[in-house]
Amino acid sequence: MNNYKNILLTIEFSEHDEAVAEKAKDLAEQLKAQLHIIHVLDNIPMPDTPYGTVIPLDENTHDKLLEAEKGKLRRIGNQLGIALSQCWMVWGNPQEEIIQLAVKLQIDLIVVGSHGRHRLAVLMGSTAKDVLYRAQCDVLAIHLKNT
Repeated sequence: MNNYKNILLTIEFSEHDEAVAEKAKDLAEQLKAQLHIIHVLDNIPMPDTPYGTVIPLDENTHDKLLEAEKGKLRRIGNQLGIALSQCWMVWGNPQEEIIQLAVKLQIDLIVVGSHGRHRLAVLMGSTAKDVLYRAQCDVLAIHLKNT
């Protein structure tokens, strides 16, 4: 595991984010790796902005939903001690955007949360499963406890 230099943590703004984030942070510290965060917006409408799919976290918009989402990602980044330049918010299909960013940043390991259920077919959510099968790097699935 010494070869992990760039780790990408996927955040979905759920009650499980903190547990997954702490494990990713601990792993990054142990390996002396850079930790990046990605949150993919796929559930709020895209306002009329010049951003394309990548949303700069240091610019203000007039869209309240977008500002709220940006604030959540900033807070998580601050809690983990991650620079704003390593926090990514993009619009699109989560599986595709996570994989594209991983390639762009030369990520060695993607950390995702996974819901363990009784049947193998639903072992992971569709995002975690697709990232696992399509990523060009290793993927670590953190088991999420049902609350």
